[in-house]
Amino acid sequence: MAPKSLILLAVLSFSAVSLSPSLAEDNGLVMNFYKETCPQAEDIIKEQVKLLYKRHKNTAFSWLRNIFHDCAVQSCDASLLLDSTRRTLSEKETDRSFGLRNFRYIETIKEAVERECPGVVSCADILVLSARDGIVSLGGPHIPLKTGRRDGRRSRADVVEQFLPDHNESISSVLDKFGAMGIDTPGVVALLGAHSVGRTHCVKLVHRLYPEIDSALNPEHVPHMLKKCPDAIPDPKAVQYVRNDRGTPMILDNNYYRNILDNKGLLIVDHQLANDKRTKPYVKKMAKSQDYFFKEFSRAITLLSENNPLTGTKGEIRKQCNVANKHREEP
Repeated sequence: MAPKSLILLAVLSFSAVSLSPSLAEDNGLVMNFYKETCPQAEDIIKEQVKLLYKRHKNTAFSWLRNIFHDCAVQSCDASLLLDSTRRTLSEKETDRSFGLRNFRYIETIKEAVERECPGVVSCADILVLSARDGIVSLGGPHIPLKTGRRDGRRSRADVVEQFLPDHNESISSVLDKFGAMGIDTPGVVALLGAHSVGRTHCVKLVHRLYPEIDSALNPEHVPHMLKKCPDAIPDPKAVQYVRNDRGTPMILDNNYYRNILDNKGLLIVDHQLANDKRTKPYVKKMAKSQDYFFKEFSRAITLLSENNPLTGTKGEIRKQCNVANKHREEP
């Protein structure tokens, strides 16, 4: 048996190694990352989200959609928020970002945070936390999310198609793209439950109405869709849309799953989700239990929010969310 003095020495040596900055430092995401540098950050963001929601209810849909469009494209780094440059088209200017808006309100939140703690809180964390608080505004669950992200310096429009799942793709492709982020099948089914709120622009669904009506659509739902989308080629300047859920369009709930099981899903992916043998069992389970839906939705949002973030010394903390601090693009 080793002498007590040697055991004590070993323990002290291990403690010294464990606490050394080079080994103990964790540059990943943590809960309440700003507790020392900007203790009020999360409260400020939450308050701003509440104020903006009172003024413009549709901001909550924007916050929720932002996290999908940003975090699914290579990294959760607020690249979605950057404006186009002379050389590069930004993500938010691509066809896949049609309908995204309210970016100016992200700047409103950023300005409020900057007044309290200049140059400390990243736009990437503001994007994620506004989504978290927007979900609560819509009646969804509060999801504890880690922070500590830093902002990317360039947009990634050229790889949007490669990474971002599309509503017209096969369910296999959608599962594969989310799977690459570490999100499993029940997580994907739960994430698509975000289609419970908001609206779908006619340009995204007219192919199911013209030149012939998709036979998979519930006949009782078709007249409403035709009324809202009367033209085979919608006017891009007109705001023509169909509510995703006519029953509770402003509430994030499991009504979406009951709708798609009744063939009232607006998008191709909605129909496939309710009929594919890999996803249908989860659709049915979420249709029966909102608690189960919220549990899986919370888990999936957490995984999405942690997709390949920039942390530590990578990236930067932008002064404005739409412009990188360095006005040259990284190679």
